[in-house]
Amino acid sequence: MQVLSELPLVTETERAALLAAPRTAEAHRDLLAATPAMNAVQTGGTASAQVLPAEISVVAWNLERCLFPKDSAAHIAPRTPQIVLLSEMDHGMARTKQRHPTEEMAAELGMTYAYGVEFFEMDLGGPTERPFCEDDFNARGWHGNAILSKVPFDKVTMIRLDDHGHWFTPDNGADPGQPRLGGRNAMAAVVPTEAGPLCVVSTHLESNSDPAHRETQFTRLMDAVDEFAPDMPVLIGGDLNTGNHVPPDYDWRSETLFAAAEARGYDWSMTAEGMTTRPSLITLHPARQMKLDWFCARGLTGLDKAVIPSLDANDRPLSDHDAVWCRCRR
Repeated sequence: MQVLSELPLVTETERAALLAAPRTAEAHRDLLAATPAMNAVQTGGTASAQVLPAEISVVAWNLERCLFPKDSAAHIAPRTPQIVLLSEMDHGMARTKQRHPTEEMAAELGMTYAYGVEFFEMDLGGPTERPFCEDDFNARGWHGNAILSKVPFDKVTMIRLDDHGHWFTPDNGADPGQPRLGGRNAMAAVVPTEAGPLCVVSTHLESNSDPAHRETQFTRLMDAVDEFAPDMPVLIGGDLNTGNHVPPDYDWRSETLFAAAEARGYDWSMTAEGMTTRPSLITLHPARQMKLDWFCARGLTGLDKAVIPSLDANDRPLSDHDAVWCRCRR
């Protein structure tokens, strides 16, 4: 996995090949492998320390494109996080003003970052996103996940959780007018602490699916983490889309990934009680409440935990997800 300061833009030739390709899993795998930006990690920002204490504060937050990066950073700053695990972060999308919200949040919080592209999106988004667009094009078209850290990374990688084109092939309900290259991923990094190295992971599992598919993704993630950071404490955080079934019932308790992780020595006790979704400026579901966001840990001791409402001081929702927070000790 290449680690770069800038991700290469998708060329017009690559874009034309994507538009012309048959909507099959085989074609998607070939396109994914041939597009450099989909197979690299971008790093940047500036660390403000060299080593973390043994006891750390961690936030995991699905920021739903991240319309307001500076306000979002200010919102979690009182928790003094040393690690922030982010999902659904745009980069060069018209709906977020062609900005790099991950980079902006890292700057506000005094952190370094690692960013990986989940999807290359070729259109401007859904009907509730288009009013935020001032341009009729995406400068980059990237949407992905990230890790922010107060300390430099010892190493970092991106883990692809699927490559068959779940949002590319019509069999999975993909819109033929809006091709999207990519699939769910996880960002993993090793960071130094006073008690030894720690592996932190930001992930986002499939929403348009079922428990069996998400268990397969989470098992793939655990296998990759074991290879990337063997014999090391691990903290995984993110939007696992638990209960986001097809057809929907919104009951997270039927997910099989919980037991699969427990069988491999992980526990879920660092996740606070309570639902983690709410209506937002993009997602208008006033009655729908779901528990999608979790911490999963191995070899760590939980000390405190909470759900952080994503409403700012003016009751404006910063996301359709509340953040989850924990304090833990290696």
